[in-house]
Amino acid sequence: MSYVEGFVFALPKKNVAVYKKIATRAGRVWMEHGALEYFECLGEDIAKKGKVNFPGMVQARRGEVIGFSWIVYKSRAHRDKVFKKVMNDPRLADMMDPAAMPFDVQRMAYGGFKTLVSF
Repeated sequence: MSYVEGFVFALPKKNVAVYKKIATRAGRVWMEHGALEYFECLGEDIAKKGKVNFPGMVQARRGEVIGFSWIVYKSRAHRDKVFKKVMNDPRLADMMDPAAMPFDVQRMAYGGFKTLVSF
């Protein structure tokens, strides 16, 4: 079984190109340090009336799109090892400041998940 770390966030549409550059750089670093897979996605079919939805979860505002990202690891221990290396990588130092992010990190939902079923 594997371990997945997931993120949901509201991204201003005007910042999509900037975020794509950041995500591309971050993804390369994560993969170099051992992540098995790295995904960055933008919402397309997500607002369902009468249901808990991603826009509601992150308090999305007008002019924002929903970002959904996940990284796959062998295990929680593997995630912790990769994460430590990534956080110490100087190529990402300028991206670690929440004030420099192209979205409001206070409205981001994230967590780690042990895989239950996988094909």
